[in-house]
Amino acid sequence: MSVQGVEYEVRRVRLDRDLSRNAVRRLLTDHAEYGGWELSRLRRYRDGSREAWMRRKIIRVRRPDDFWPVGADVG
Repeated sequence: MSVQGVEYEVRRVRLDRDLSRNAVRRLLTDHAEYGGWELSRLRRYRDGSREAWMRRKIIRVRRPDDFWPVGADVG
């Protein structure tokens, strides 16, 4: 998924209808705090189950070769 040049990893989480609202909040908060996820969308179905779409930015690390062309005088 890409929004304005930023790439996101997306995870869909299905939540059982037996989970309380507080339990769902706690679970989503843990995903955000410890996994770096943010809530993108939450949907509740007629049967009481929920589906959450979580996303987090993909951070690409550039290699030093990407900064300078091969054979360039760097110093």
